[in-house]
Amino acid sequence: MDLNALLRELFFPGILLAIPVAWFFLWIERKVSAVVQQRIGPPFMQPFWDFIKLLGKTPPTRRGLHGALMKLWPLLSTASMIGAIGLLPVATRTSGFAGDLILLIALLEIPAICLILAGFTSRSLFGQIGSSREAVMSVSYSVVFMAALISLAASQHTFNLPDLANAPMTPMRWLAIIAIVICIPAKLHLNPFSMPKAEQEIYAGPLTEYAGAELALWELAHGLEWVAMSGLVASLVIPHTTSLGLDLALYAAVSLALVILLSSAAAATARLTMGLSVRFFWRFGLAMAVLALASELLARIKP
Repeated sequence: MDLNALLRELFFPGILLAIPVAWFFLWIERKVSAVVQQRIGPPFMQPFWDFIKLLGKTPPTRRGLHGALMKLWPLLSTASMIGAIGLLPVATRTSGFAGDLILLIALLEIPAICLILAGFTSRSLFGQIGSSREAVMSVSYSVVFMAALISLAASQHTFNLPDLANAPMTPMRWLAIIAIVICIPAKLHLNPFSMPKAEQEIYAGPLTEYAGAELALWELAHGLEWVAMSGLVASLVIPHTTSLGLDLALYAAVSLALVILLSSAAAATARLTMGLSVRFFWRFGLAMAVLALASELLARIKP
């Protein structure tokens, strides 16, 4: 099992596969936005070259604990996303372990926590404003996100990810999946929920003081979030078959379709205010998640 876990983290669906896919999804995000806005958009390799260019730049000198913390937050975010991707049940033949869904939820929440801490650590007014917005937003969508996943776990009496992925589709399961999809733009800071990084108001928000390799890691963490969140939805949606090749093709197709759909929605919508965003998640997103959870609990107590 230790060897299997190591292979999953390193090769499939681990870091060696996830990082190129992350750059590809970042390119898709920017290219779709350009197409919607009738622009040419970046070339295919642009996210990779941007990463290499940032690695070559020298960040500002920061001494002591302040400098160490500024380096720590992007490293933690990137590492947590690599760990989360390694847990995803990409193939139906993976067995996982008891409670891996709980670990996945924890890993998916780490980038938001690190982003909040990064803004306050940077000692920048713009960073602190962005971190405050991120804190408010994360409380709003995290409740919806966790309620939706708990409803899926309650329906199958397990916190094992492969068991949840192989469960049959029901109307209430679709409600939970839709609630998860609604949370993805907020977790990735896409329109209409991009208040923490509102460039026209607070520059780059929590990342205003970041540059060089540290900023490159933040961009990579953002791409890995795309891979992790789209992969989670794909593993819950695809109809699993006996063919590994077909499962992988369906997994890739659903992930790509979700990236294109959410990128198109982000390019076609304007940024909401903080109040409207919070009310949206508490009224509509939470309602769907709670409805899915209540339906599954009622189904369990029926004679």
